[in-house]
Amino acid sequence: MNLEDEFAQYRGGLVAHCYRMLGSLHDAEDAVQETYLRAWKSFDSFEGRSSVKTWLYRIATNVCLNALQHSSRRIVPSALGAPGNDPNDLEAQALETSWLEPFPDLLDPALVVGNRQTLRLAMVAALQHLPPRQRAVLILREVLAWPAAEVADLLETTTAAVNSSLQRARAELARLSPAEDQFSEPEEPVRRALLDQYATAFEKGDLVALEGLLTADTRWEMPPVPTWFSGRADVLRLLEAKLPLGSGRRLMVETSANGQPAFGVYLRGRDQAWHGYAIQVLTLREDGIAAVMAFHRPDLFAAFGLPVSRT
Repeated sequence: MNLEDEFAQYRGGLVAHCYRMLGSLHDAEDAVQETYLRAWKSFDSFEGRSSVKTWLYRIATNVCLNALQHSSRRIVPSALGAPGNDPNDLEAQALETSWLEPFPDLLDPALVVGNRQTLRLAMVAALQHLPPRQRAVLILREVLAWPAAEVADLLETTTAAVNSSLQRARAELARLSPAEDQFSEPEEPVRRALLDQYATAFEKGDLVALEGLLTADTRWEMPPVPTWFSGRADVLRLLEAKLPLGSGRRLMVETSANGQPAFGVYLRGRDQAWHGYAIQVLTLREDGIAAVMAFHRPDLFAAFGLPVSRT
């Protein structure tokens, strides 16, 4: 295998690693590009004391840490404060805010299957609350299973400091991230039926059907809109205000993100074409749909292999 092919085989994992660190697919791809650039330039000085894979991850981690010195953490609306309850009083889109972005599963399906829990939206959102070096320690130790001494060498610190940082990161993540039982999705064919029913109900604006699909504690977030809603009653009020009844207005195209079911939502325009509107990422539980993160970002469609408009 030549060097170019060896580098290429690690691309999916490196993008996922940088995504966990940075919370943005675009930033992660830029970081991997910078990683490869640095690797090519310095390969003559590579001494082979570690594998090429480990060496690339070392470079990528440093690239991410450097990037985080100059950028704020990626967030979701629920990190900003209490939920709203008036669908007619939404805050204006905060385009200047660094919002968390979804991770398209099609980038590396096998990698996503093997790392679903560490790529879930709620988990990546929780990681963004950790200080950058603490975030790196947690990901390197818990996700990549690096020895503490190797992490200490990368971060130019001591093994004791790494272990202490890991303990603090675990405690903070336990406080921020969902309980493990929330990761339990319904089995097929219940899962399949739930998604089909949701897509049909959303396309029709069928609030009665949607009420039966949402959990009592469901929540709805719409970055870049800062306002978010929590609880079935308030979410249904939002949908009643913003989701006109009737077929032929919306089209749901199934995809997947962060190891979770997702939909590309299209709206029919005056030109009768379908125009990309949002990427919805769903969190499923055995009792229904526990959360919808609706990214109102048509520019994300291409990353999911979806056209921005279709006839």
